[in-house]
Amino acid sequence: MRNLSLILISLALLFSASTQAAEGAKKSKSKSKNKATAQTAGVSYAQRSDAMAWAERMAQENQLDPQWVKAQVAQAKLIPSIPKLILPPAQVSQKNWAAYQARFIEPKRIQAGVQFWQRHQALLQQAEQTYGVPQWLIVGVIGVETFYGQHTGNFRVLDALSTLTFDFPKEHPMAKERQAFFSKELAQFLVIAAKEKIKPTQFKGSYAGAMGLPQFMPSSWVNFAVDFDGDKHIDLFNNPADVIGSVANYFKAFQWQTGMPTHYPVSFNRDLLNMDALMAPDILPTFSVNSFLAKGAVIEGDALLHTGPLALIELLNGNAPPSYVAGTENFYAITRYNWSSYYAMAVIDLGQAVARELQSRP
Repeated sequence: MRNLSLILISLALLFSASTQAAEGAKKSKSKSKNKATAQTAGVSYAQRSDAMAWAERMAQENQLDPQWVKAQVAQAKLIPSIPKLILPPAQVSQKNWAAYQARFIEPKRIQAGVQFWQRHQALLQQAEQTYGVPQWLIVGVIGVETFYGQHTGNFRVLDALSTLTFDFPKEHPMAKERQAFFSKELAQFLVIAAKEKIKPTQFKGSYAGAMGLPQFMPSSWVNFAVDFDGDKHIDLFNNPADVIGSVANYFKAFQWQTGMPTHYPVSFNRDLLNMDALMAPDILPTFSVNSFLAKGAVIEGDALLHTGPLALIELLNGNAPPSYVAGTENFYAITRYNWSSYYAMAVIDLGQAVARELQSRP
């Protein structure tokens, strides 16, 4: 039952705006290879009839100059390493929350977060007032995604998205759906470049085409990025105002509820415990407080007063016992940025660690 639930939710989210960070599970893998592979581009798409036909269709669908679109696609090059990177790993390692957490909740990243917060305090306050999204969440996301801009990717986005559009690996279990997704992302990317009057070859990002400090995929840029400082341009690479405002706007769009906790501590009443039922919806908040308790979950204090649905969040710890929390709708909102409870907890823990460090300073 739980596996079926996971499959259904995964398929439902495949083409959601938050697919931008669905590639986040492989970010650490790609970062280690970015320098080595980003410059190893192969043949140009200038002579590919399928690429030129795509450019013609894309220009008509988006009211762009066909010659301009063809010229941009002609500059794209196949990056041979990318089809390999996009494939699911042959062997899935055992998940370990403690190890995952340690990658992000560490002194250098916390200190960088403090500096980012201090430097952009007015913008963070403005974003919180405008969108109702807490400053620590914005800081946590940017820290986990790109170490506050230190790791934004070295692949030319035009090359990455063209490779995944025209040479997506056929052996991928969802090749047809994923190739269609990246085709739409390439189109959205060219729309952005045309609107902002920027050469597409100037953009660099992840091997999957995620861009800037918040690692937005092009569709998320189009749908959620904002010109937060009113300069008539959106820049998620160099403009902290647009970065901060866009992250906040993203969460507002995915129903972040101001003032609601992200999660509560949880333990279990072994006499009542129905773990299969509690785990069946996975991270989707489903249970009322009373239903949660009836299935053997134990929550206390403010959690008992929670009025919305809850989910039992399981974080595996390798060979050690799993960790559990009761996730709220705000926890689920964070997973719309990256469909992973581990990611969401890392964002929460980093953002709040930075907040505590900032408050402890004179």
